[in-house]
Amino acid sequence: MVTHVELREQLQEILQPFGFEVYPFQIGWYNAVLDQAFHLPYPGDTLAFVVLSAPSMFERAFKPFLCDHKLQSLRDPIDQCISYHISLAKERFASREIDVIYDYELHPNRRPKVLMQTAAHVSGATYYYQRKDVTDDPWGEKKMFGVCIHPRFGGWFAIRAVLVFKEVQAPNLEQSLPIDCIPCREDRIRLLEDFNFRWRDGKYRDVLPAEQRYSAEQTLYFATPPAERLKLLELWGTIQPSPPC
Repeated sequence: MVTHVELREQLQEILQPFGFEVYPFQIGWYNAVLDQAFHLPYPGDTLAFVVLSAPSMFERAFKPFLCDHKLQSLRDPIDQCISYHISLAKERFASREIDVIYDYELHPNRRPKVLMQTAAHVSGATYYYQRKDVTDDPWGEKKMFGVCIHPRFGGWFAIRAVLVFKEVQAPNLEQSLPIDCIPCREDRIRLLEDFNFRWRDGKYRDVLPAEQRYSAEQTLYFATPPAERLKLLELWGTIQPSPPC
């Protein structure tokens, strides 16, 4: 019988060279910290993996993808690249039932299919800093959104997908707690305020020194509205201009 260790090693072999990281978790860990409406409909010990993209993904996966594949004009290029690499990983496990849930997928009522930051937290990949992590918070009635911080990349990463191995149970998988890399109350306040009030400047990403950061080119790409990204790629000469109508 295949183990969660073997499955993770196989996923890493496929995805890590392209700038992705994978972390295992049990569905029950995820469901235990959320209201019923957000639960995933699998047995509690079902094995799942959260997939993150590191800063190197842009150079290792995205740029080569643009050179080798024709883009679908109605889909975000990054989403197409992520889908391509996840599909290659699924092909490696053709005999297994795998549900893939991407970060942008929603139910008909617009509720996310997976709360990606929660999945990343329970897997131990990143620490999900929320208002409840600040004692005597100063925000009164203001709504404050939480943000995940990676112990090596700070805020310079993205959570891309969850892979659920539907028929694989992992009752012996031990939960790894995420690293609390922002233990100071004042730093947590600054992080959440930077993320909620000044997120466009990206300052929250540098809440701690990062081993890798996005390049200037990558930063510009992600700062560009999705509807304009194809034009940016054309301007860079990364893809051919769309033919006139």
